Amino acid sequence: MELTEDQHQIKARHLARHGEWSETWETVLAIDPEFVSAALDLYEVPWQKNHLSDKFKQLCYLSWNAAATHRHLPGVRRHMRRAIALGATPEEIVEVLELASTLGIHTMNIGVPLLVEVLEERGRSESAPLTARQEELKAEFTKVRGYWHEFWNDMLELDPEMFAAYLKFSSVPWNTGVLTPAEKELIYISYDIAATHLYVPGTKLHIRNALDHGATVGQILEVMEISSVLGLDAFEASVPIMREEFAAAGVAVP
Repeated sequence: MELTEDQHQIKARHLARHGEWSETWETVLAIDPEFVSAALDLYEVPWQKNHLSDKFKQLCYLSWNAAATHRHLPGVRRHMRRAIALGATPEEIVEVLELASTLGIHTMNIGVPLLVEVLEERGRSESAPLTARQEELKAEFTKVRGYWHEFWNDMLELDPEMFAAYLKFSSVPWNTGVLTPAEKELIYISYDIAATHLYVPGTKLHIRNALDHGATVGQILEVMEISSVLGLDAFEASVPIMREEFAAAGVAVP
């Protein structure tokens, strides 16, 4: 199908921003060019405001693409490639993945308080005083991670072994990593606020921590803008299937 002048301009904009083009977007451009243009407008917002470096933007895209709640491998490869082209090091990329891997602990953050609620319904008395070992773990967490939050209390009390293992696990990027504390907190925000997770307690906590470490409101909003385009992956996942199914039905698709 021959593209109109408007379609050529939209395609040129897409190429200028993304550096690549695909059969998927060729199809959508042919069927609904206005949507492709609007999607570009949405994607470009953080690239026009530029509170974050281009490299760090790509690390944020990488974070929520790699996170277990999304695990969109084409996006992982795309944004890893772009981050590398912008100067990202193996250490920076590994650290982003280390930070994203802490997402799994939200099972405990949500599950343990629910367990406590059920136990209280069944007559559980007040929490027991922390042991010397538990106090030590709390102090170490506060020192290394730079904060304490009440949602750790129940886990520390009921499952200190798991808390100790998580403390060691989550502290690695804080002890060996190359990103700044503010950048670490922004990476946490990028996948906590993603539509596939929307972990409200963690998002609020990491917003607070990021501000405490010197992040600006503009930077935090830009991270959220970056995570907001996750919905566009519906096209990358589905348009190839649409093309196959119409082909099987004997219908030509642009």
